[in-house]
Amino acid sequence: MTLKATLIDAAELAALPPHEVLIVDCRFDLADPGKGSRDYLDGHIPGAVFASLDHDLSDLSRQAEGLGRHPLPLEPAFNALLSRWGWQAGMQVVSYDAGSGALAAARLWWLLRLVGVREAAVLDGGYAAWLAAGLPAESGAATARTATQVSLRYDASQVLLDHAALLGGASRQLLDARAAPRYRGDVEPLDRIGGHVPGALNRPFADNLGNDGRFKPAAQLREEFTAVIGSTPPSQVVHMCGSGVTACHNLLAMEHAGLHGSQLYAPSWSGWVSDPARPVAKG
Repeated sequence: MTLKATLIDAAELAALPPHEVLIVDCRFDLADPGKGSRDYLDGHIPGAVFASLDHDLSDLSRQAEGLGRHPLPLEPAFNALLSRWGWQAGMQVVSYDAGSGALAAARLWWLLRLVGVREAAVLDGGYAAWLAAGLPAESGAATARTATQVSLRYDASQVLLDHAALLGGASRQLLDARAAPRYRGDVEPLDRIGGHVPGALNRPFADNLGNDGRFKPAAQLREEFTAVIGSTPPSQVVHMCGSGVTACHNLLAMEHAGLHGSQLYAPSWSGWVSDPARPVAKG
């Protein structure tokens, strides 16, 4: 089969042999963290396992380290998660959210790239697209897969954790995925203060989607991102958001558009403002 590395549609996913694909339900609601798990048990793509943004794709115990609201899981924990799911090298992984907002599905996609797994894609349109295509669903917990032994390492070149590295580095261009009012500092519903890191540009992740709720065509995404970053090479673009989650949506969109090699500033805004001495720009 042809492996997918960015996006996959519902029909393509349905055609994959079940034993050759790992499907991961990543539905999550920031306002109600338990909703995704409840929704999964009510109904999900057959065979899908569930991943919690808070407990599987983040390590909330590390928040006090200034790493933001959703610190990355440690390598052993992420390896244990993949092992429990029965992941094997070369296996296609498909993650999905409720729709193409891809809050946590893109985060899992990026974490897999961080450990060198390229056979990972996000379901375009999410669970809503699956149901709209008339495809089947099942309820309850998925049947446990045979566990594997996974031992992968994070690629440090793909992630930025050093706050100080963001200032004074003319070669880097920060790209903030939050909605414009939060970027400007007009409102801030989640973090200590509103605004953005000085020098950061704004590309709201919602702009990656068309009116149908799915990702825009690759050529259109390439044109739109190029209009924002100008002549900056994609490899010098560093993505951020509120806590390092929706920034992965922009990273996914750029990769789908053929703009390869950008990084994630994982602590993002919540990590940046954990120290009141760091500068804040508004407007």
